[in-house]
Formats: sequence, C-alpha cells, structure tokens
Amino acid sequence: MIRWLIAIVLSLLVLVLAGAGAVLAMLWHYGSTLPDYQQLADYEPPTVTRVHAGDGRLLAEFAREKRVFVPVAAMPKRIIKAFLSAEDKNFYSHPGIDFLGVARAIVTNLSRMGTDQRPVGASTITQQVAKNFLLTNEVSIERKIKEAILAFRIERALSKERILELYLNEIYLGYGSYGVAAAALNYFNKALDDLTVAEAAFLAGLPKAPANYNPVRRPAAARARRDYVIGRMTEDGYLTAPQAEAARAAPLEVRRRDDTEFVDARFFSEEVRRELIRRYGEEKLYGGGLSVRTTLDPALQALADETLRAGLLDYDRRHGWRGPVARIEALDRWETALADLARPDGLDEARPGWRMAVVLEIADTHAGIGTEAGRMGYIPLAGMKWARKWRESQRRGPSVTRASDVLRPGDVVLVSPAGADKDGKPAPEGAFALEQIPEIQGALVAMDPHTGRVLAMTGGFSYGRSEFNRATQARRQPGSAFKPFVYLAALDAGFTPSSLVLDAPFVIDQGPGLGRWKPSNYSNKFYGPSPMRIGIENSRNLMTVRLAQNIGIDAVARYAERFGVVEKLPHMLSMALGAAETTLLDLTTAYAMLVNGGKRVTPTLIDRVQDRHGRTEFRHETRPCDGCRGVEWQGQPPPAVPDNREQVADPRSAYQIVSMLQGVVERGTGRRISAIGKPLAGKTGTTNDSLDAWFIGFSPDLVVGVFAGFDGPRSLGRDETGSSVAVPIFRDFMQAALKERPSIPFRIPPGLRMVRVNADTGLPARPGDRHVIREAFRPGTEPTADRAVLDGSAIGVFDADPDVPNRGRHGLY
Repeated sequence: MIRWLIAIVLSLLVLVLAGAGAVLAMLWHYGSTLPDYQQLADYEPPTVTRVHAGDGRLLAEFAREKRVFVPVAAMPKRIIKAFLSAEDKNFYSHPGIDFLGVARAIVTNLSRMGTDQRPVGASTITQQVAKNFLLTNEVSIERKIKEAILAFRIERALSKERILELYLNEIYLGYGSYGVAAAALNYFNKALDDLTVAEAAFLAGLPKAPANYNPVRRPAAARARRDYVIGRMTEDGYLTAPQAEAARAAPLEVRRRDDTEFVDARFFSEEVRRELIRRYGEEKLYGGGLSVRTTLDPALQALADETLRAGLLDYDRRHGWRGPVARIEALDRWETALADLARPDGLDEARPGWRMAVVLEIADTHAGIGTEAGRMGYIPLAGMKWARKWRESQRRGPSVTRASDVLRPGDVVLVSPAGADKDGKPAPEGAFALEQIPEIQGALVAMDPHTGRVLAMTGGFSYGRSEFNRATQARRQPGSAFKPFVYLAALDAGFTPSSLVLDAPFVIDQGPGLGRWKPSNYSNKFYGPSPMRIGIENSRNLMTVRLAQNIGIDAVARYAERFGVVEKLPHMLSMALGAAETTLLDLTTAYAMLVNGGKRVTPTLIDRVQDRHGRTEFRHETRPCDGCRGVEWQGQPPPAVPDNREQVADPRSAYQIVSMLQGVVERGTGRRISAIGKPLAGKTGTTNDSLDAWFIGFSPDLVVGVFAGFDGPRSLGRDETGSSVAVPIFRDFMQAALKERPSIPFRIPPGLRMVRVNADTGLPARPGDRHVIREAFRPGTEPTADRAVLDGSAIGVFDADPDVPNRGRHGLY
C-alpha cells in the first residue's frame, strides 16, 4: 500500500515537474520573442502638432490621430475611478493579471453556456496596455499568453500611475477619439475637468466596443452601459446611492464639438508643413506634438488674399466673358439639375458670396435666374456689361447692349448679390451680378525687410482650386524687376544716378548660329543720352544692356547670386533684362536687402519650434540677447541686440538704388502707387510678349512682391504690363496695410551728400528748373556739366572719384 502511495506521489511529482517544465518552456518560447517592454517607460504617445500665427491664433494642426495627452496627475479623480470600476477594479492590487477576475470570468462564462449572452473577459488595464502598445489585435491563445507575460513584466518595470497614464491617453473610445481628453471634447465638447459623473461613466463604458455604445445610433445601449458603470462605481464605494441615482437620471446628450477657429492662410500653412517635414520628417510632424510659432500676421494675410483676388478679377473682367460653367437643357427640373452639378473647386473659399444659378429667361434688360436653394432672381444688364466676348487674341468682342448678347436660357453661371451702385444706392431685392472665376493666377508676399520674416503669403486665387504655390514653386522670368541689381553693380563700379548712358540702338553678335541680338525699349523708341536714374524709372532696356556690357556680365552675375535672385546666372548679356528664372519669394527677399541697407536676411515662415515639453528646438532669431529673456517689463529701455547680419552691399549704393526706385513710384512706371501719399519705392517687371507681370516694392519697414501670369505661360494681352496688372494689387495692399502707420522716410546712411539736381538731366538744379529732386552722391562724385555719355565703346573720365573706378561723374559714350 505504501509503495502504491509512493508511486502515486512520485507520479504526481513527475507530472508537476513536467507541467512546470512545460510552462517554463512555453514562457521561454513566447517570452524570448516579445517586444521590448522597457520602451514604455519613455513612451510618448503621438500627439497633434499645432501651428500658430504670430499673434498666437491657431493656423493649422497636423496629426494622424487627434490625440490630447494629459498626465495622469492632472486627470480628475472621477475619471480614473470610473475607468477602474468599468475595466479593472483590482488594478492597484494585482501583479498584471487579476487571477480572481479570471476565475470569476470562467464561472460566469460557464453559467452562460447555451444562452445568447456574450462571454465576459478578464483583461486587466495592464494587459490592455500590453496589447495596445506592443501586440496586435489578433484573437488567439498565443496572443493571450504573450499578453500575460508582458503584463507581468510591465508591472515590474513601471509604476501603476505610469501604466494608467499610458492607458487613459492611448485607448480608442470612438468618434475618432484616442484618449479620454479627446473623447471628452468629441462627445461632450468639454474639458476633462468639466465632465459630470454620468459623462465620465459613459466614457468609461466605451473601451469594450465603442461602436456598440454609440449614443446617436444606439442610445438605449449607450445609456444602459453608462448606468452599468455607475452601478459598478457605487459597488466599489466611489459613489453614494443618491449620487448614483442622480447620475442615472441625467440625460445622455452628445454635444457637437465647437469648430476650432483657424486663421485662413492655406498657402502659408502648407509651406510651413513642407518646411517642418524637411526639418523634422513626417513622423515627428504628425506625432511629435510640436508647437510652432510662425511669422504670419493674420490681418496682413487677409488683406493679401483679398487684394490679390480683386486684382486678378479686375484683369479677368478686362478680357471678357468665357461662357457658362455648364448647361441645363431640361429647365422644367432645373432645381434638381442645378443641385446635382458640382460646384467649381475653391469657390466657397475664394468668394463666399458667390453661388451657381441657371438662366431661366432672357429679356433685353435682364436675365431671369434660379439660384441654388431654389431662390429666384435676375441679373440686370448693368450686372453683365463687362461680359464682352473673350477672344484668343486677348481683345474683347463688341459692347454688350442686351442680355442675349451674353446669356441664353439653360446657361449655368456664377452670380453674386448685386452691390450698391456708384451713387451708393442699394441694389433692388433679388438682383445679382454675373461673375467668372479668373484663369489668370498670381501670388503676393509681404516681408519684414530687416528680419526676413514672411508676414503674409498667398500663392494663387484659391488654394481649393489649385494647391500650387506661385510664390515659392513657380519659377518665372522677372523681366525688368531684375534691373535694380544691374544698376547696383554699376553704382559700385563708380557710376552715379546722374551718369549719362546712351539710349540708342544696340546690336550684338551672339556667336555662330545664334544670330544677332537686338534689344529694344518697350516703346520701341530711342531717347538719346539719359541719366541712369531715368533708365530705371522708365525701365529703359537699351540703357540697362549698355551698363551691363560696360561693367561686365560677370559683375551682374555676382550681384544676382549674392542677393539670392538666382543660384547661378548664365553669363549672357540678355540676363541683364531679367531672362533668368526666379521665384517671387527669392526676388522679394533680394529687394528686402536693398531697403535694409544691404544686410543679408534669410526668408522664414517660422519664428520658433518647441517640442511637446516646451523645449525650443529651432529659433530663427539667432542674435544673442542676454537681457531679452526672463525680464519683467517695467518701462526700462529695450536691451541692445547686436547686428551680426552679413553686409552684402555698400549701404550707400543700396540707398542710391532705393532713391532711384522711389522715383519709379513718383514719376516712372509705378506712378499709380504715388496716390497713397507715403514714401514707397519699387520696380515693375514685364517679360517678352507680356507673359509675366511683376511689381516688387517697399516702404522703409515692409517689402511686398506681386506676380501675375497664367500657369501655362501665354500672353496677358498686348497692352498688359506689370504697371497695369501687378501695380494695382501692390497699391491696394499697401494703401490698406500702411493706413494706420506713420509716414516714415527712407533711412539715409552716413557717407552720402544730398544734392538738388534736375531730374531730367541729372545736372545741379538751377533757378527755374521744374523737376528738381534731392539726389544722393558719394562725396566727390557730384555731377558737373562736363559729363560724357556711355555708348559701350569708350569711357570718358572727368574729375574721377579717387575711391572707385574712374566713372564718378561721367557716362558711357
């Protein structure tokens, strides 16, 4: 008998050892291939990168998961208690697996066999963390074993608070909500601190199956689940009976999350997104929780959008009507047919008041229309007078004398509510104006010339219509807008604004098989010897080419490359007239370095980037300033900040160019701008066949560039130039932007003498001269009557400036 007992005991012992060995082997087998759980100690969940405008308003958010991370210490206790009651009431006492809960689940599931009730689980919060962070959602015994092993390991490596923090910020709760903070916003439009007990209980009931407890589609199930969690909280001692009763009585109301207010600057924010990807990569952008402060001025951005669109619309109207956007033949069902038509891309973004309409009837004096939403109205003849027929030649058809000249029944067109007439009289009820989305595109950039901070950027008529940013991505020929850099090189070579240059025919042999190059002025006229200032004010091509030939195209190339207009300028004389392609942002930055005294600036859309912990990772402003941080403002003088910007041009020459460009606005191709009545300067640009129109200009503290042209380059029209297309946009922008700002003159650097000269001749002013200006000269280079004229063949030298090549008072003859 004893031997039998010994045999049984030994057999049991062998079985136990074998079982233990099998368990150990299984644990080794599955445990050796598990992911590293130690990474959870430093885990930071993917969070939203937020981009802010210069005034702190939200500009954009970038994320794959709209998650809001909240440290567990900052979470309200009722949230934590609700989740513990619903998911893991023994969380603070078990080692990762709740063995009592497992036993209870086994008993419960056995009792439910043969019924329609769902099996219950016993996964702890720690097991869910293991599954969500380190494993897959695969339903298998193998995954459950791995989950259990990881749960034990995680419990040994992390504190309970850290495990709970990971869980509450990672769990998916439906409605696109990752984490409890995002769920509180998406379900109840509340912060965590504002949630009621009933709302906290509802959220705590969601992890098992968010879709099954959707409060909109399945309100009864959602309420039952909430009440179940309230009951569990009561059993666990977190709620009193009266508190539980009040929570159950509370209605379950979902409140739509308030729309986040964004500054509307989509071209700008997309450019910021591209820069952040270049700097940090997609993973960090979409999950790193960066805080980005940009340079954007929302007021200037809104102004840039509006003035660019208005200018492009003005141009488009000057060139006529291209026809309806669609046609509806069955007018007896026009409402349905109109509703089925797709709205033009970007329409709501660019012109919110515009809508689609179908022409229902035609009379001589008006067209009867039906608009979206079934509203009836009419377009008076005055509202379509501009719509002369468009022709390929860019010349319009005959004048519109009756509505049938433009429209016919069935035409689907764009309309806007008619505004007041020229006398201010309001339009009659139901009156609309005919509209048309322009084909022409353009861009506008506004920049602080002293820092390179881009204050506004719009890259087209509508981002929704085309995401291509014409301020940064379109490389176009700048035409005459390049000329200031030729003239700057000439000034540094010894010329003065009064140097005479011959404006006469110019022919150059370009080499074998290339023929002769014969540049001409826009007017196709010749003006004889003229001061350099006149050459830039009136954009004389022949004078510019003569200057470039004399100083050498190599010198012109050095200045173009130094100012960042182009990376490498081909050494051909035609480049002096702006034949090399550049971007609006690059050219605007180059002009900024003229008005700021020849200091290098780098354009930037980003002031500062901080990581999720508030540590600064990037700052555009790198100048040292010990007195700028951690100082309370008490009226003391501002701290001195060193100016360590590279000097790229002599500040005296830079000012001379600024003064000459001021003449462009006061007397030259940009004189439409002079109506603003404040110190402004700039230069127009028009390329061959009027393919591109430019104006780059500035006040002492704001530089603005405007470009207009078709994406597929074609002529803007025979009479269209930078002066007619780009200048009005610049003028309207600057008029509004500078309205509340004081009138500040351009800053004159030391080392110059201001001399009164005759603007037409460049000679010292005499009594009775009509066009007298104050011209800037380096001492010793003031003009005298004994000047020669530059024709490119020889140089006459008279009283030369000893500090520069012998061209101080002469010209080329």
